[in-house]
Amino acid sequence: MCEQLKVKLASLLAEGCGRANPVLPVAGRRNLLVTSALPYVNNVPHLGNIIGCVLSADVYARFHRQRGVNVLYISGTDEYGTATETKALAEGVTPQQICDKYHRIHADIYRWFGIDFDYFGRTTTEQQTSIAQDIFWRLHRAGHVIRDSVSQLYCSKCEKFLADRFVEGTCPLCQYADCRGDQCDKCGRLINAVELINPRCKVCSAAPTVRSSEHLFLDLPRLQPQLLAHLESAMDAPDSQWTDNAKHITRSWIKTGLQPRCISRDLKWGTPVPLEGYTDKVFYVWFDAPIGYVSITANYTKDDVTLVQFMAKDNVPFHSVIFPSCCLGAADNYTMVRHLVATEYLNYEDGKFSKSRGVGVFGNDVQATGIEADVWRFYLLYVRPESQDSSFSWEDLMLKNNSELLNNLGNFINRPLQFLKKYFDAKVPEISLSQEDLRFLHAVNHELQIYIDSLEKAKLRDGLRRVLNISRYGNQYMQLNKPWAQLSNKDTAARAASVVALAANVACLLGALLQPYMPSVAIRVAQQCGCLPTKSAQQPQAEFGDRPPLLPIQHPMRRLLPAGHRIGEPSPLFAKVQRDQVDAMRAKYPALSPRECISRLRLHSVSDIGSRTLTKFLYRQTSGLLFTPTDGDGASDVGLFNRFHWLGCRFQPGSRRGRPGSVARPLNDVTKISSSLKHPRTISRRSALRCAK
Repeated sequence: MCEQLKVKLASLLAEGCGRANPVLPVAGRRNLLVTSALPYVNNVPHLGNIIGCVLSADVYARFHRQRGVNVLYISGTDEYGTATETKALAEGVTPQQICDKYHRIHADIYRWFGIDFDYFGRTTTEQQTSIAQDIFWRLHRAGHVIRDSVSQLYCSKCEKFLADRFVEGTCPLCQYADCRGDQCDKCGRLINAVELINPRCKVCSAAPTVRSSEHLFLDLPRLQPQLLAHLESAMDAPDSQWTDNAKHITRSWIKTGLQPRCISRDLKWGTPVPLEGYTDKVFYVWFDAPIGYVSITANYTKDDVTLVQFMAKDNVPFHSVIFPSCCLGAADNYTMVRHLVATEYLNYEDGKFSKSRGVGVFGNDVQATGIEADVWRFYLLYVRPESQDSSFSWEDLMLKNNSELLNNLGNFINRPLQFLKKYFDAKVPEISLSQEDLRFLHAVNHELQIYIDSLEKAKLRDGLRRVLNISRYGNQYMQLNKPWAQLSNKDTAARAASVVALAANVACLLGALLQPYMPSVAIRVAQQCGCLPTKSAQQPQAEFGDRPPLLPIQHPMRRLLPAGHRIGEPSPLFAKVQRDQVDAMRAKYPALSPRECISRLRLHSVSDIGSRTLTKFLYRQTSGLLFTPTDGDGASDVGLFNRFHWLGCRFQPGSRRGRPGSVARPLNDVTKISSSLKHPRTISRRSALRCAK
């Protein structure tokens, strides 16, 4: 079995990014298979994608490696389906070219973020096609696949049936105006595209009509008894790590009764359906996509591996209901999910990330901010949306970096190491524990135990707060004992040595606890503590090569720096994020799209808020994209009102300087807005008046 698996892994590694030595299950050891939901390859991942899937899974996998668990962490790009076809049409290239382009972009972004995959693959492979079709045939022979005619939207202008992702419209349940044809982003319910109110073709914007088309369905009602038995054993187990939202979403699906689910699509880009009469169709992307990370464990038995899956909540039903049903129905001993960890949504400045609307900061953007990857990892994990939606905020990023990282964590780790270098020849002295030291150690061990328990249960945000609590206790301990004052007195010098030595050991412990969260910072801490050679300074995952040795995470705390141990060269771990940096980033990545800013103008007349205030509002909210004052900082109200970059909104002033009648009116033609954004031009108030007429 192992030899077959090695061959399979070797072929997969040739098609994706992975380590030279595959991770295989070891008899008698705890073997953990960690997966993150496959990101769509049709776009650049935003910060919500990163924290919801790959970063959360990375922290979990890193922690368990440090605890001595045999871990295999895999993911990859989801490359088939309508999302890819739509992107290919938009860019005027083939779907395969889109896949190749964005697979590289995703891999580069995750590498920069320090995501330490054992294997990062893709679904457009022969291996994927072979296994997906094999599962289908097993389901078909077992009677779990049925045929039925469905009403489907057909675009006469494009002359083709429209798969769900080629359709948008108003959600029939929550009235969300930009609902997709398979799932509503707002309410999260799966829907049928023909149920959309006022549907429109995403290719040509024409209104499609309803026609009949024959498709294949997975008979979920027939598989429901097997699925329920699996879910009950997984969700109700004493050690269950299923998040509350994952349980709620799954149980709501079961409660309403499972219905047959269509697993074929009228598309060209996808895994071909091998059944006669359906060879012009492909499999539904959520039928075959999860096979991309489970297929390489096809020869594992359920006793070998514990499967833990990470995803955002909108992916839950596909992983908790549809895909497990496929695996159970195929009856080929596939590894079943044991723990399903789902996040809520991460918003951007209280709005939604949207690449199409130009709202938010994305994976490729963060590399140009001048803020290192580990700080991004820290902040995303600090605001990880575990029990409710949370928001990314530039202001909060600055505050958390400067207070928690710079003033708290970095300050404490640096203090005892600098003392050792300056007063003890960079060598750790003996420790003689006092009652005060024991109280400090008790507090550290209490936080350490909660840290371990939190990460075992995938409560990553709480684990990070425990690290910061230990650092906070360390600063209080140093401040209370004042070793700098005791060193000058012969009678208290030994006490100062004990304080510094104990604090240095706790600083080294923090380096170990930081490894899952901030791996590059953790390496620098280990180097400064003299536990790693300087040559390991590069990011450990840079080329998916050998990992550096890890300091163990054990409870209770053990002495990591014995007496006489020589430390390395201490230096600051973090840099201050400046106000002008944040202002520049907020301006570059606005929280409102140009179109949203235009719609907001309907709420204000110039007479209500004044011309200068209005101009400042427009400049701030659009980062200068809609209106950019051209008269400099000392411009008068009239100057600001009369001259601006005209980029998609027209004024109809009734008089100068914001007297009654002056009101901003939006252009109805979005095309004009889009084109003008590319070619801004400065015009006078007189020209604006002519344009308004």
